[in-house]
Amino acid sequence: MAGARGGQVRTKPFLTGTAGTAVIVAVIVLGVLLLAGCAAGPNDAAAVGSGHQAGFWLGLWHGFISPITFLISLFNHNVSLYEVHNNGGWYDFGFMIGVSVVFSGGPGSSAARRRRR
Repeated sequence: MAGARGGQVRTKPFLTGTAGTAVIVAVIVLGVLLLAGCAAGPNDAAAVGSGHQAGFWLGLWHGFISPITFLISLFNHNVSLYEVHNNGGWYDFGFMIGVSVVFSGGPGSSAARRRRR
């Protein structure tokens, strides 16, 4: 931006010194608290004894159908997105692979992108 004499207009930084540091610290603390509030807690329902626990393959399937299940769960409270009676890490791993394949377009999406170039 040029001034009246053709030079540049000098502007002051928004916050400097202690006030700027306090704002930055406050924003970081607020961000950490916000993210901590989104963290999952312990799953007490998973410990309840049931005859069958969902494993890797059911987690993979639930990941694949998660967009459709999410839409149905908005209107039907008996449908949930995630199976609470699961075997832990393997179900979670399958679920995340299923979700990532659905939302990333799968292995063929990069090949299609290369052919278009």
